[in-house]
Amino acid sequence: MIDYLSNFHFASPWWLLLLAIVPWMIWYRYFSGRPTLSVITMSDLSGLPSKRSWKESLFPYVPSLYIAATTLLIIAMARPQLSLKEEKVKAEGIDIMMVMDLSSSMLSKDFDPDRLEVSKSVAKEFISKRIHDRIGLVVFSGEAFTQCPLTTDHNILQDFLTGLQVGMLTDGTAIGMGLATAVNRLKDSDAKSKIIILLTDGVNNAGYIQPTTAAEIAREYDVKVYTIAVGTMGHAMSPINRGFNGEYLFGMAKVEIDTELLQNIAEMTSAKYFRAIDRQSLENIYTEIDRLEKTEIEVNVFKRYKDQFRFFLIPGFVLLLMAFLLQNTVFRTLNS
Repeated sequence: MIDYLSNFHFASPWWLLLLAIVPWMIWYRYFSGRPTLSVITMSDLSGLPSKRSWKESLFPYVPSLYIAATTLLIIAMARPQLSLKEEKVKAEGIDIMMVMDLSSSMLSKDFDPDRLEVSKSVAKEFISKRIHDRIGLVVFSGEAFTQCPLTTDHNILQDFLTGLQVGMLTDGTAIGMGLATAVNRLKDSDAKSKIIILLTDGVNNAGYIQPTTAAEIAREYDVKVYTIAVGTMGHAMSPINRGFNGEYLFGMAKVEIDTELLQNIAEMTSAKYFRAIDRQSLENIYTEIDRLEKTEIEVNVFKRYKDQFRFFLIPGFVLLLMAFLLQNTVFRTLNS
């Protein structure tokens, strides 16, 4: 409602000066003391019915219809308009591929409720801030695939993130495969800046492409790789086996993350390495990346106007017609 009123204005506001006659009309009709009808004085009203008819009750309000009609017609003459903004955005866009680990260790409980759910939640918050960027999603564990190609439809990307779960791929940690898949999606991009956000909590132990090889390819295509190691220091409640029903069995296990590898990947591609030990630190990391990789936006604002006078003109004429008809039919008076 507030936004609507802020965009509401009058094209010919000087007509509103005529509204000054409305208080005069109210005073003249109801407070001036001028008799509006001829009256018959009777010494005894006992012979007349005491119940007032609907005509008698409604009659004093007929002049109010004229007053309301006059008010509406004056507002209509002032041409009320609603300004509609159109924005033409010219963005020097950034193409971003998010690479997320789906290995079983992402179910570790050192994050609440686990590493994967927190990583998904924080990634969604990051995406919501990057309105004009194309963003895609690659997932990996023992293998890798593109969950969502580069897109500006961030709603569908958020849906893909929501649906991520451990077990979608063969278990393992193929960091090189995940990184190479993301680079393949960015290599033909014409974007001013191309970045990858690689999030993992383990040590590369699967896949046929080495992480450093994938990093070299990224460097060749001017792709910066921000690496994030997720997991507390020391030990965490982690999946250590699976039961006969397929459910994971948890126990305390040492947190093993190849931080040196992740640091090397970031350095090779002129980016940065981060370590997230809880939700707050992960949020801070994404905030830092958001600050480092800003999109330059040129916005041209155009305005067009939509007349709203009909919403006042039509009711004004309707009230005027009603008052005229009532005064000349139901409430017609005889002049002496």
